[in-house]
Amino acid sequence: MNQTINTQLAHRTIREFTSEPVNKETLDRLFEVAIHAPTSLGMQNASIIHVTDQRLKDELAKIGAQAYVAKAPVYLLFIVDTRRNSLIAGGPSAAPYPRNFISGFTDACLMAQNVCVAAESLGLGINFLGNVHNDAQAVIDLLQLPGLTFPVVGMTLGWPNQDPQLKPRLPRHARVMENGYVDLKAEDLAQYDEAMQTYYDLRDANRRVDSFTDQVKAKFSPVKDLRDATLEIAKRQGFDL
Repeated sequence: MNQTINTQLAHRTIREFTSEPVNKETLDRLFEVAIHAPTSLGMQNASIIHVTDQRLKDELAKIGAQAYVAKAPVYLLFIVDTRRNSLIAGGPSAAPYPRNFISGFTDACLMAQNVCVAAESLGLGINFLGNVHNDAQAVIDLLQLPGLTFPVVGMTLGWPNQDPQLKPRLPRHARVMENGYVDLKAEDLAQYDEAMQTYYDLRDANRRVDSFTDQVKAKFSPVKDLRDATLEIAKRQGFDL
């Protein structure tokens, strides 16, 4: 083991931060790490919006339905960005293809994970925010994202002001398979359910979480919401999907 791997294995979601700011030198280093993430075909079809305006952070917290987002020292939004290359290539008609959206989405995720590892290696804590898809159109309108851009994932970061438990994961063989797909065994799922029910989420610190199977049944609900409109919203942003 080395320190990088130890840091990655110790990853926890941090939702509460101290009032200590993250200095410009540290942020600049994290942004350098971000832009050096792998990128499909070298096209660099992803960018970061660093949200510093408190009013905008307050609105993003409302969109995401997570009030603590507004209090975070740093808010970053990782976006698909094929606008830049469309202008280079000769206008919007040059860039709407599905492959460009997919490569930009992947690039943005890789950038975000690079920042996560780097930030945690410095002692910072982070929280990935999929809640930008609660209403992607509202995020687009709020931040005035132009056509051929699209929000992928948000991130808050700062100096941790909490010490959450390490959340249990499915056994490795359930997610790392050799030469083909293998279904999860019932006994493995039962053991994982038992492990999950020993975990306390600090958002409700006095109550252990539901079993994994109960969480899946609840979150795989057939009821659609704005998150299911993601691709339709992306189409309105000019992508051919």
